[in-house]
Amino acid sequence: MKDKAVKSVKQEKPTRIQTVAATAGAVKGHGLGFMTFVREQGVVGLAVGLAIGTAAGASVKQIVDGLINPIVGFLIGGVELNKLSWVVVPANAQGKGGLELDWGAVLSSLITLLATALVIYWLIHVAKLDRLDKKKQ
Repeated sequence: MKDKAVKSVKQEKPTRIQTVAATAGAVKGHGLGFMTFVREQGVVGLAVGLAIGTAAGASVKQIVDGLINPIVGFLIGGVELNKLSWVVVPANAQGKGGLELDWGAVLSSLITLLATALVIYWLIHVAKLDRLDKKKQ
């Protein structure tokens, strides 16, 4: 009777990770090795992309803060863009209890976001940095 129960259990197909671990020669019980994971999942490429994106973001922020914000501030009346705000509720005599919305800082952040997106788009599509990845495949 035990034999029938054992025979009735279906053999399941191994998962992708089990197959990769078996073909990579990973030690049984330890699963997928770290270096195999790095090679299979492209973690190094992700790290390089993150570093390039961070550097591009920092450069664009400096350009926006140093060039674009002063020009926009000059065009709207000679004010500093980051300092623009809207006082919803004025503060009391002690300077407490007011509500002030710093919309200039938000606008500056949105300009930085759009400029960073344009730079990354330019790096990938115009400068053809993605062609290196396509040549590998």
